[in-house]
Amino acid sequence: MSVVENVVRRLPEPLRSLALKHRELLKFAVVGGTCFVIDTVIFLVLKTTVLVEKPVTAKVVATLVATIVSYVLNREWSFRTRGGRERHHEAALFFLINGLGIALNSMPLWVSRYLLHLQEPHVSRLGEEVADFVSAQIVGTLIAMVFRWYGYKKWVFPEADARPRAKRSYDSADEDPGPS
Repeated sequence: MSVVENVVRRLPEPLRSLALKHRELLKFAVVGGTCFVIDTVIFLVLKTTVLVEKPVTAKVVATLVATIVSYVLNREWSFRTRGGRERHHEAALFFLINGLGIALNSMPLWVSRYLLHLQEPHVSRLGEEVADFVSAQIVGTLIAMVFRWYGYKKWVFPEADARPRAKRSYDSADEDPGPS
């Protein structure tokens, strides 16, 4: 039994029913959280080492790496029962949606740095770092996340239950998935 199954089994009602009803969204959020950590670590490492003068480039590279991880995890876990497209078509749409997502994710950082001039010498080093983190990792990520959720469900993985999934002990409403 997977970790997720164990967690769901232990949730009290009505949380268990809510988790089952919105399982795709919860899985999407877990994948997103994982990719957020990957993106943040790569962004901060690149921004403070080899791409010190190019924070937007650092953000784009970090988001590209996180996007590749996201495709694999979303395809094989979050939206594994969805489909309706050939794999190459699905992958092309995924990366198109994510290309737009990268632009949406990077835009607040670009605005912060180059329109609002929230960088040295206009602000302190701490002010620059806080502005970069908030604009790139919080505002940009939230905007792109909403867009990606909509895009994945609408265009990339449009058909629910297009692929069979393994029967889980908590999939049936007739069964009591409570602790044994």
